[in-house]
Amino acid sequence: MDDAAGEFGFEHVPETDQSFENALANARDGRRLSVADGVELLTTGTDRAGIDPERKEQVLEAADRRRAEVVGDEVTFVANLNNNVTTACNTGCLFCNFKDTAANFETDSSVDHPGFTKTPEESRAIVRDALDRGIYEVTSVSGLHPGLALDEEHHEILAGYDDAASTVNYKPPERYDTDPGTYLDQMRAMSVDGAHLHSMTPEEAYHAIRGTDWTYRDAYRRLQAAGLDSVPGTAAEILVDEVREVICPGKIDTGEWLGAMEAAADVGLPMTATIMYGHVENEMHRVMHLQRVRELQDSTGNITEFVPLSFVHETTPLYERGVVDGGASPAEDELMMAVSRLFLDNVEHVQSSWVKFGDERGLKMLSCGADDFMGTILSEEITKRAGGGHGEFRSFDEYVEMIRAVGRVPVERSTDYEQRRIIDGDPPHGPTLGPRADGTPLLSPTEREGAPDAASADD
Repeated sequence: MDDAAGEFGFEHVPETDQSFENALANARDGRRLSVADGVELLTTGTDRAGIDPERKEQVLEAADRRRAEVVGDEVTFVANLNNNVTTACNTGCLFCNFKDTAANFETDSSVDHPGFTKTPEESRAIVRDALDRGIYEVTSVSGLHPGLALDEEHHEILAGYDDAASTVNYKPPERYDTDPGTYLDQMRAMSVDGAHLHSMTPEEAYHAIRGTDWTYRDAYRRLQAAGLDSVPGTAAEILVDEVREVICPGKIDTGEWLGAMEAAADVGLPMTATIMYGHVENEMHRVMHLQRVRELQDSTGNITEFVPLSFVHETTPLYERGVVDGGASPAEDELMMAVSRLFLDNVEHVQSSWVKFGDERGLKMLSCGADDFMGTILSEEITKRAGGGHGEFRSFDEYVEMIRAVGRVPVERSTDYEQRRIIDGDPPHGPTLGPRADGTPLLSPTEREGAPDAASADD
């Protein structure tokens, strides 16, 4: 990553006038950390090259102690479904292999592709089926399909542009094999029957107001009325524009991302925040990102959790074009988790992503400051298509076994952490917080096919 920083001429580099010892003392004493403090902790001291193993352990210990002070020994997780509506996208982010060029989805295209688009009716059916199995939350993060608009009024505005495809990334839905409906249609479909809908990233919100004079507040207010319950703080990547210009030049900039999140909070939507690290950025960029998240939380108080996402590189353009030769090291992952806990003194929960880290490393993160272990994820396409190989389903029994094995307490939670249930006793275990959950084990699609009562489960 240091070589990449030099190649791209980054203004911000990991150099400070602080010492590691002073930064560690500030962390241990619970003082609000400065950017310089954070850089010293992430690097285990800018006075030395590489990560010092002894110093690293001191940072991890401080973060684990802080975690225990803030949230105790409970490890939370949510029963959820991923229903990504479409892979059609023209944004061209170099870290992503989830999207498919939108022109390939057009009715007159002869290009074979692995992508998909779901109608609102299909989304509704998927969610209803998952609700029958006990889920609480539907997470939906999708590509920026040119045929998607906020509502019919938005379609009319976009259709009025000359050369709308190039000026506002719009083509009418009838150009495509599958009509995705509008964003409001999809919100109504996925929030059906009491499901908690976690959707509409700042990037998607931008797509939902493109070509208009509407504000993010206008969009989130309409989306909320259609069923949106909370907002995922993805599309953040690194909130430093000199990095975004390299890895995602077609995306909204840092100011737009923060403005969208402020608007979501202003209409009363809880939200998460993320960082996607381990590509071309350096430790200064990472801590600058943390500072912007902390400032956002200072002003809104609506961030329920922070999620460090380690870059999965194997089939992404950044790797295939030789811009990066890998992702973050295990030591970097541990320090990113720990410094997130120590720096974000106003965000209560920090999540370990088993999809990104796998089980063994994901559990290790629970001793580096994390207290949440993600969700059951009945489907997960994004990481898988980027080359990740850690699966797409997690049962409650697996969660309970793993969490207890590291001496912690398994807890089922709601998206906003307001509802919590300690899971005790012997297996089998299943969800109880979802609108149709009754404690029955949550089965994957494969397990359902082989289950004796699979037919009745579909009734």
